[in-house]
Amino acid sequence: MIVDCHGHYTTAPQALWDWRKRQVAEKNFSAPLNISDDEIRESLEKAQLKLQRERGSDVTFFSPRAGSMEHHVGDAAISAQWSRVQNDMIHRVCRLYPDNFAPVCQLPQSPGVRPENVVHELERCVKELGFIGCNLNPDPSGGYWKEPPLTDRWWYPVYEKMVELDVPAMVHVSSSCNPAFHFTGAHYINADTTAFMQLIQGDLFKDFPTLRFVIPHGGGAVPYHWGRYRGLAQDMKKPLLKDHLLKNVFFDTCVYHQPGIDLLLEVIPAENILFASEMVGAVRGIDPETGHHYDDTRRYVDGNKSLSAADKARIFEGNARRVYPRWRRT
Repeated sequence: MIVDCHGHYTTAPQALWDWRKRQVAEKNFSAPLNISDDEIRESLEKAQLKLQRERGSDVTFFSPRAGSMEHHVGDAAISAQWSRVQNDMIHRVCRLYPDNFAPVCQLPQSPGVRPENVVHELERCVKELGFIGCNLNPDPSGGYWKEPPLTDRWWYPVYEKMVELDVPAMVHVSSSCNPAFHFTGAHYINADTTAFMQLIQGDLFKDFPTLRFVIPHGGGAVPYHWGRYRGLAQDMKKPLLKDHLLKNVFFDTCVYHQPGIDLLLEVIPAENILFASEMVGAVRGIDPETGHHYDDTRRYVDGNKSLSAADKARIFEGNARRVYPRWRRT
């Protein structure tokens, strides 16, 4: 089985985005969202489902479009309302296609608002709607990094609930409102790298030994600079990274060329890598050097010449079952 741990509902019907514009523009907006099951089917059949069939994946862990979480837009009430609408849409997708998608939720974060604020929605999604994980934004300010680092006790209420519910978080920022940072080309990769460095500097997993994070996009700069991070951890008198972080931190394969995947697979242990494509996502074009879509990441995993069959099975399925234990499919 091929499990894609990183998918977003980027092709949702236009009515969802129209509703969002009205929500932000109109005070005390409370109109219902009217989208039919047929509209949802149409939005997926020619996109994610078509690509699943063509590229040979079986199930995608599916969450709202990351760039549209927009935690920096409006206030906490706006974020709570938007997150609920988004998560309900994901729930509908997964009810229509239970064999193809498993639900992952958006959290109602807002700049400067303590993480206690997200606990109710996380609990609703997991206990009432059957969600298997969440996306946690380390920078709700949208590119200005005003929140404490992920190791700060400020974040502990959401970690306590994640541990209680036995769900992981993908550490995933949203769009950037800082003009210095392109959101998918810079802000996303910066965030992946920053989150890992924050985790090195702290001792979070001493307090939460079963807490699990997935750092997307291949870990940003982390695999390429693994020696730097090993050295920094050593200088800080931290344990070896395999003991300090790798029991709790995992990386996905949203890396869009063969040399990048080969580096990831060489540097990071196979038990810490989950297959992912992020389709239909940040890069939708065809690579002129290969004639294939950049985000057809299964080709790169299959194309790696050193990966054993057992490690490939871990990356494609086994690690997803271990990291997301609420997802069960036989």
